[in-house]
Amino acid sequence: MTNDRKVWFITGASRGLGLEIAKAALAGGDRVVATGRNAGAIKSALPDTSDALALQLDVTDPKQAKTAVAKAVEQLGRIDILVNNAGYGQLGVFEEIEHDAIVRQFDTNVHGTFHVTRAVLPVMRAQKSGHIFNLSSIGGALGFDIASVYCATKFAVEGFSECLALEVKPFSIGVTIVEPGFFRTDFLDESSIRFSDMPIADYADYAKTTQGFYTSQNHAQAGDPAKLGAALVRLSREDKPPLRYAAGSDAFEYLGGAYDARKAELSQWQQLSTSTDGTAASAA
Repeated sequence: MTNDRKVWFITGASRGLGLEIAKAALAGGDRVVATGRNAGAIKSALPDTSDALALQLDVTDPKQAKTAVAKAVEQLGRIDILVNNAGYGQLGVFEEIEHDAIVRQFDTNVHGTFHVTRAVLPVMRAQKSGHIFNLSSIGGALGFDIASVYCATKFAVEGFSECLALEVKPFSIGVTIVEPGFFRTDFLDESSIRFSDMPIADYADYAKTTQGFYTSQNHAQAGDPAKLGAALVRLSREDKPPLRYAAGSDAFEYLGGAYDARKAELSQWQQLSTSTDGTAASAA
């Protein structure tokens, strides 16, 4: 990718990480298509510039995804960088979360990423260039208390992204999985986060304690969303961006510890792992 002005297509850009990524891209001299369920709110939050286009997009609707991408290309000519950021957190003990809530979580965090990526890829393939940033989480690489459903969606995004990177490489399209730690956004606000709604007595103390910890961290997280936006702009300028980017010192520690633990466990059970190999058939 060159250092020419890029066109960014960002989902979930009305607030939080999406909004700060949009602002950083504009500050870096690029053009931005900022999307979300409330285009008016996005337009009000962004600088008043012809380089910013606010579009309505509910990522759970594949038709809206195609329409928004078509409008972006019609007005700005291309899409160089896709940021799949739209999403929210469904927390709670697995048994206490109703089926419909799980479906909604996957529809937004996973299927939404699929819908927008499917809409953008034909544009990037025709250009023979582009880069996709898929927002995962440290919860996409290791599990956290009362986060089974949320982590499941982010593990899915990571698996999808790894495979997608192989498929689109021949078209000079890159993929980076962004794994943020805890950032000072509205993620833990009541307007965003969801908790389980079918309490089970056996889990009461555990769920209450863990939920209390999460809510106590609201807007007290270490991560600065504006700095993450600047980091993605820098990565977009790199000739070879990483497949994975750990965002935040806490992400670096959490993910490093998880990798070390997996490597140690793999080594511990190496003999049993290799014991399942069959005996090669003798030559005739």
